Parts: sequence; C-alpha cells; structure tokens
Amino acid sequence: MKNEAIYILDFQKTDLSKFDLVGGKGASLGALSGIDGVKVPAGFCITTEAYQEIVRDNKTFLSLLNQLTVLKADNRKDISEISAKIRKTIEETPIPTSIRNVIFRYLEDSGESNAYAVRSSATAEDLPTASFAGQQDTYLNIIGKEEILKHIRKCWASLYTDRAVIYRLQNGFDQKKVYLAVVVQQMIFPDVSGIMFTADPVTSNRKVLSIDASFGLGEALVSGLVNADNYKVRDGQVTDTKISAKKLAVYALTDGGTKQRGIETNLQKTAALSEPHILQLASIGRKIEKHFGHPQDIEWCLAGDTFYIVQSRPITTLFPIPQMHEQDNDGVEPRLAAPHSGESSLRVYVSVGHQQMMTDAMKPLGLSFWLLTTPASMRTAGGRLFVDITPLLATPAGRETLVNVTLGKSDPLIKDALITLIKREDFTKSFPDDKREAGPSRNNQAVSRPDYQTLNEYNSTGGPAAMVSDLIRRNQTSVETLRQNIGTKSGSDLFDFILEDIRQLKKDLSDPQSFGLIMTGMNASLWINEKMDEWLGEKNATDILSQSAPNNITSEMGLALLDVADVIRPYPAVVAYLQAVKEDSFLEKLDQFEGGKESRGAIHAYLNKYGMRCAGEIDITKPRWHEKPTTLIPIILGNIKNFEPGAGIQKFELGLQEASKKEQALLERLRQLPDGEQKAGETKKMIALLRNLAGYREYPKYGLVNRYFLYKQAVLKEAERLVQAHVIHKKEDIYYLSFEELREVVNTEKPDYQVINQRKEEHKINEKRTPPRVITSDGEIISGRYKRENLPAEAIAGLAVSSGVIEGRARVILSIENAVLEEGDILVTSFTDPSWTPLFVSIKGLVTEVGGLMTHGAVIAREYGLPAVVGLENATRLIRDGQRIRVNGTEGYVEIL
Repeated sequence: MKNEAIYILDFQKTDLSKFDLVGGKGASLGALSGIDGVKVPAGFCITTEAYQEIVRDNKTFLSLLNQLTVLKADNRKDISEISAKIRKTIEETPIPTSIRNVIFRYLEDSGESNAYAVRSSATAEDLPTASFAGQQDTYLNIIGKEEILKHIRKCWASLYTDRAVIYRLQNGFDQKKVYLAVVVQQMIFPDVSGIMFTADPVTSNRKVLSIDASFGLGEALVSGLVNADNYKVRDGQVTDTKISAKKLAVYALTDGGTKQRGIETNLQKTAALSEPHILQLASIGRKIEKHFGHPQDIEWCLAGDTFYIVQSRPITTLFPIPQMHEQDNDGVEPRLAAPHSGESSLRVYVSVGHQQMMTDAMKPLGLSFWLLTTPASMRTAGGRLFVDITPLLATPAGRETLVNVTLGKSDPLIKDALITLIKREDFTKSFPDDKREAGPSRNNQAVSRPDYQTLNEYNSTGGPAAMVSDLIRRNQTSVETLRQNIGTKSGSDLFDFILEDIRQLKKDLSDPQSFGLIMTGMNASLWINEKMDEWLGEKNATDILSQSAPNNITSEMGLALLDVADVIRPYPAVVAYLQAVKEDSFLEKLDQFEGGKESRGAIHAYLNKYGMRCAGEIDITKPRWHEKPTTLIPIILGNIKNFEPGAGIQKFELGLQEASKKEQALLERLRQLPDGEQKAGETKKMIALLRNLAGYREYPKYGLVNRYFLYKQAVLKEAERLVQAHVIHKKEDIYYLSFEELREVVNTEKPDYQVINQRKEEHKINEKRTPPRVITSDGEIISGRYKRENLPAEAIAGLAVSSGVIEGRARVILSIENAVLEEGDILVTSFTDPSWTPLFVSIKGLVTEVGGLMTHGAVIAREYGLPAVVGLENATRLIRDGQRIRVNGTEGYVEIL
C-alpha cells in the first residue's frame, strides 16, 4: 500500500507547487492559507493519487474513456451518453479501505460531527489561461463520514459532466490527462457571501475592484438565483454602489444540506455590506492579488465580523496591458518623454491591427520585424501591437487631429472611444497649444492634411500621375537590387545587411512625396464626398468615381487571378487535378496533363508578382502564397466556375465606364447651380486627383511586403542550415525568437528551447484573445459605439464605406483557405487585408468586423463597386453562414432577412 500521506494533504502542507496532487482549487486554498491576514476555513485535500487509485484498473471506466477521447465537441449526444455511464461507474466504485481509513482519521481529528463543504478540484482548472469555473461539482453542508465519502465519489464523477467534457474538448485538454482531487473543508455559515474581482470584469480596469454580495451562502449568487449588490472600489474609496432587491437566499440546514429561503421585504433593498466591510474586503483582495501576482476572482463569505476566503483563481479573460517592447527600431529600448507638468500618468494605447486590418496574434519574430520597420512608438500586448497616443491627447490640437482627422476618420468606434475618454473628469488635463506639442507627431502615426492645391500645381515632374509612376519605378528598382544582393549574405553579415536595408525601407515609407500623394488622394475623396453632399445632396459619390482607378496593385491582383482562370479553363484534366490537390508541391506535377505547362506558367507568373502576399502579411512569419500556393486553388476553381472568359478585363472596363458616367453626371448637375462652372471646375480637378492617386495608396505596403518576403527567405535559409547542423529542431522554431535573439542563435548555435517552447504556449493563448481598439495603462478597455438613429428594427450598425444596397446569401468565412463562394454571395468575415482581394471578384457585398473608410477592404470594395459595411462588431457571430442578408453600404447597416 502507498504511504497514506500521498492520499491526503491538509492545507498547511499544500501550495501551488502541489498542483498536480491537489488540483487548482486545493493548490489555491493551500497558498491562501499561508497569507498573513487572510482567513481560510480549515480543511484537507484528497489527492489525485486517490482518484487514480479508483480508476486506474477499472476496465469499464477505461473502455468508456477511450470512446470519449475520440469525440469532437459538437458531438453532444454521444458525449452525454458516454459521460453519464462514466459518472455512474465512478459513483458505484467502492473506495478502497486504505483510503477510507485515512479520510476517516482526518475527519475524526477535525471533528466528524462538523459540517463540511465537499468540493471538486481538477488539474485542469484555475489556470492562468482557462479557469474552468463551475465545471465540476461542489456540495455544501455535508454531515457524517459516510455522506462525505458518498459526495467525494460524486465529485470524482463530476469530472465527466457534459459541460466539463465539452469545455476540455474546446480548450484542447486531453481527457486522459485530467485528474480530480477533492477538497473537504469546514463549513462557514455566513450572513453574507459573494465574489470579488480585483480587476473590473466589465471594463478590465486593474485599478477598480468589483464586489458582488448577497445574503446567506454564495450558492444563490453563483447559480443566478438572486441579483447581488455590486460595489466598486478604487484607491481605497467606494466609487460606486448598486443595491439590488435580494428576494432569496440559500442557508444551511441543521441536519445537512441547504434550502432556499425568502428574505423579508423590509430587508430586500438593504445593503448586504457596510462601507467599512467593503473596504476591509477590498484590502484583503489586494493582499491576495499581490501574493499571486495577477488579478484574482475570489469567493468570500462574512460570518459575524470575520471574512473567510473560500477560493481564489486567476481572472483569465483580461487582455494584457501593453508593455514597452525590449527594443525599438534601432535595437535600443524606446523611451517615452516624461509627462509634462499636469499631464496624467495614465497612458492610452490604440490597436495597430485594427488600422492594418490584421487583428490576429503575431509571433515574436513578426512583432520584432514590424517594430524594426515602423517609425511609431509601439508597445506589445497579447501578441499585438499598440501605439501610445498619450502625448497627442495631452493637447487640444493633438486631440483634434486624432479624433477628427486620422483615427476618427478611419474608425468611428475608435473615435467614439476617444471622445468618451476625453470627456472624463479624471482624464488628462488640457494644455495650451505650443510649438512642441501643437502639431501631430509622425512618430505616433498621426498626420496633417496637406494642401492639395500645392501638390496639384507642382508640375516639375509632370504632375501627380507622373510622380506616382516615378515612385513605383523607384520601388521596383530598389526591390530588385535587394533581391540580387541579399542572396550573397549569410551569418551575422546577413543580419547587418537586413538592418541597413530596413533603415532604407523606413525612409521610403516616410518619404514626404509618397506620403503627400496618399494624403492628397484621401483628402480629394473627402472633399468630393463633402461637397457633393452639400451641393447636390449626393452621398458617397467617390464610391463610383474610384472604380478601376489606375496603379492599384491590390485590385489588379484580384483581376489577374481571373486571367489565370482563363488559361486553365479549357483544360478539364488540369481542372480535375486541381480539385483534388492537397500538397503545395502540386505545380511540379502539372506538366503531365494537357494544358499543364500553360497552366503552370500562368500560376508561376502570378506568384512571381503576387506570391509574397498572404493573410496577415505584416507578420513576416505567416506563410506566403509562394510557400503555400494551395491557398489560391479554391479561388481559381471558383473563378473557372463562376465567370466567362475575359471577365477580368470586362470588370475593369465596366468600372471605367461607371466612373466616367458618374463624373459626367456630377459635372452636368453642378453646372446647373449658382456658380456652377466654378463648382464644376473645382470638382473636375478633385476627381482627377482622386483617379490619379487613389490607387497608389496600396503600393507602399506592396513594396514593404515584397521586401519582407526577401528577408524571410534569407533568414529561413539560415534556419535550414541550423536544422541541418542539429542546432534547432525545425526551421519554424525561429519564429518564436526576436530579430536579435535569432542573430545570437545564428552566431552561437545555442538556442534556448525553454524560451522557445514557452513562447509557443503563449502564442496559442494569444490566438484566442480578442484585441481591443483602445486600452489604457490601467488595463481598461474603452469601447466605442455607433450613435445613429432611424435605423430599421434589429438592423446591425456598422460603418458605410462603399455605397449601394444588396441582398444575398451570407458566407461567413474566417480563413481564406476555406473560402468556397458562389457568384453573388456576400462575404462576412473578421477582417480583410490585400490577400482577400481575389475573393472580391466573386462576391456582391462585403461585411467585416474590423475596418475603416480608408482600410484595404473599403478601398477595394469601392473600386470593384461592392456595397460594403465594415467595423460591424461580432458580425461573424451575429450573422450565420447561409442566412439571407441585406447590406446597406450607403447608410452603414446590415439586416438579417
């Protein structure tokens, strides 16, 4: 027989290091018991060793468990049936005498006639990333040794409730590697009990502590039987109190068990806690949070004047606070200027991903390359990038720029969040404008509006259209030079070469001429929409005027894939082969089919021009189409099925005609107005600017992604050498290192796999997080709202970015690899970056959760003439795949029909 100490541990012998033996709840209670000033009801843990002793050789249990492990989370019927059989098996299995005797001895020492709480404590609960709260069972006020044994078996069985099994499946936990301990703890018979969050669970503000309280046992609150009081505490003061009508409470019975009881009418609206008690409890909460090192979800109860803590677990839903990254663009830690006199210490961060249309988590190497590339002051959190806009918010001019020119124009939800923040009394004090802070800072991604007339009159190089052509030629030459030179570099020389090239890339990206052209095109668009609405009552006129604009590398990419389909369409054997393709090496086998050589040539030509693109392309670690060409196969096959030959040029020509007709119609109407000739003349100039410059906005990012792909190929070549030398396990492991860490590994051939593996786990966690648009240094997420009236009933509001109204079948697609579209479908997705453009030729409308007026999806939707609504939060959950919907891209809302 095993040493009895392996089956039972009292709280004093338990802490977080015993997690595998006593589970999350037991480990937490042991740790809580060791904190000075925190009272925990006495008790002990029946360890996972006892549970394993019960099930280890139980053939019925093992057979059922094998059946359970092969099921998917959506197979609810089979999960329910098998889980019920497992629970019955465990509850009917007798506890071995050796374990019974140990339990009885502890109960005799503790007082066998006392009442106890018998609580499940799994090895997959109360984790920093998954709380598993409420997944296993708890039994209160259990009296008598045999009753306690019975409920211990019930706790073991509750490891296999339907909800617990499904939760584990959804979170990727192996059913065979999750064990259960049981906590047996002396009952407290409280006057009041509840839950305390040391960070506000609604706003995520780490400085606001939130307490829910109700009369009697906490069971009434946890099970939702009663509306609890809620108290908010900040900096040692109660800042908000909400008293609810508490009509019910759960109390312990003298002979065991619990019962609901009504509360007297005159007490229902009485505060459950006095202010001194609220502050005392808040102090205990902060002490517990400090001990564990992160915000906690704490269960507590009050008996007489004594607070008891019966559980504490990490709050797993909080998005991390953006932190200063380890290095800035030149390998040196960036330093923000100290706040000026009177400036709040609160910092405000805005998501980069919502501006770049890539809200997915990035791997460390991807973050590192972007930090090296961007001129902005960046911070990282949850695998995402954020810009610190605090210095700009500190001045009236800076706020005006952020709210009404840059961020506000591109994303109304960010605009509303910033306005909400600025209006607060406790926010940053205003400063008078001065030369140092009055204007926006390019380092904070804020921009001024250039005078379009100055650029329009600058004709020394032939005007804006010629300037665009010159910039594109210069970029192409620069990329080709990089392609020739980078292949000659290796080792440390390669990293020095890349750093030097990135410095040149940063200069190109911030080139005043290039930047001026982009802003001039954007301002021309804004001017036209404002003036046409004012003069003619016409909304969003530029949506049609922008169609088939020249030099738009992204829209050309979508049409070019139609041309690829034209090459393949005449060859049925090639089409059949592509329909069965699974491997990315499929191009090598195309020549065996009639038309295979021509088809391979067309795909190769496409990849040579656009193969560096992919979803989330600002993350250098993402697989490019050149590396994963199978991504394009469903789109090519869809084009073959849905379009006639020549569709690409036809679509482009149709866009040209629509834009020309719109221009002529507007000018004709303007000439009928007072001062009509002048208005028409101004508008014609602005339309020329729009047409000549709108497409160029897409080119700088195309140039950046070209360079990124060349960098990636070069560092992967180094990684391949490290794999061959058995220094690293596989080349993709380098994605979990920063640029400088990778350089160090290349030089020393000594990778730290503890760091690499830890970051792999962190990335899995980050992938599940939803990044906020705006977050403060207190961790508070500031959410914006659309403020619009007169929408149809149950319409879902978003931002109108491409006019028109269309009805059709919604296709909810989260990954471009899974995109199967019929012509006329409406694409509903989280976000679209340039890589999604080839899908736009097949759809007739677009709905995204993320985006703004000038983000890629909006620009291409206008160029293709697709009604589009973006920034529609939770669109992929509110709209189901296959539903018929109406998209109003003029007013900015979606209706489910």
